[in-house]
Amino acid sequence: MEMTDRKNKILAAIVERYIRTGEPVGSKTLVDSLDFSVSSATVRNEMADLGDMGYLEQPHTSAGRIPSTDGYRYYVEHLMNSYEMSPYEKNYISMRLKDSVAEPHSLLEKAGSILADMTNCAAVSTTPADSEAIVKRIELVPIGTHTAMVLMMTSFGILKTKVCRSDTEITIDTAQTFYNIVKANFIGKPAQDINIAKIQTLALSLGEKALGMTPLLVALADLSKMTERTELLLEGQTNLLNYKEFESNAFELMDFLRRSEPLNRIFAHKTEHKDGQPSILIGRENLFKELQNSTLIFSRYSIAGHESGTLGIIGPTRIDYARLIPSIKYLTDVVGIILSDNMEE
Repeated sequence: MEMTDRKNKILAAIVERYIRTGEPVGSKTLVDSLDFSVSSATVRNEMADLGDMGYLEQPHTSAGRIPSTDGYRYYVEHLMNSYEMSPYEKNYISMRLKDSVAEPHSLLEKAGSILADMTNCAAVSTTPADSEAIVKRIELVPIGTHTAMVLMMTSFGILKTKVCRSDTEITIDTAQTFYNIVKANFIGKPAQDINIAKIQTLALSLGEKALGMTPLLVALADLSKMTERTELLLEGQTNLLNYKEFESNAFELMDFLRRSEPLNRIFAHKTEHKDGQPSILIGRENLFKELQNSTLIFSRYSIAGHESGTLGIIGPTRIDYARLIPSIKYLTDVVGIILSDNMEE
């Protein structure tokens, strides 16, 4: 059975009406909305064919039809009209991000809040992670005679801190020795180069100062590992409670979103399409059962040309794909530009 032009138009009309109303679409309703003349009987036959092809489903309590996972996928790839964001929409995003702190965590929280407001869905993002991140700054802040906070900032704007304790007193001389070591060995070098093996080698060259320096340098190695790990940020998850599609599994979905590991697995293995458009996982395309009546749309932002993190939404399958896909792509691109500019400062 082939997809004719008439079947294409009928499927597109059903998907778009169901996205708007959330109600199953019947043949009589559909006849009135089509831009060509056709009888209800013909529409019913075409809808039956589309059901046999796997593009439509019939809820048990309704004579109408709703799109299946395959129906949404066919619509997104073949039938959906392209949507151009208006200057107002682009300006809305840019202005709300304009005054945001360019530190990745804060910027992504703000971007997630904007996305949740724009889409009425849950917004999800991951902080940057890249093995090529360079150590930009290291600071030592004494907070006691034997305690200090070590801070590390990478070229991607990632800031990590760790409090450590030394068996020897932390003096001005301790701080100066520490700064001399990090300037000579770590500043401007890849963060991944700060590891225990490197610390052990340095400690052997420090003689009597090794006892006081080793805890501070080990803290740096710990911070280096922390900068390589992504953090998953979630905004607007309660928006999902407004959709009747989630009434039966709201608790399971909220609990799933609370756990970052499954979503990180999805983002780690699913990349953008070759044309740079966001990735889309619809309904049963999601491997986790908690998401099988949901759609994920997410895009990767780049910092200085390197793919560094993810930004996107989780919503019901009947979301407005045509409008949301370019909005997510635009917001992701703006976030990448801001973070790249901050890296160059």
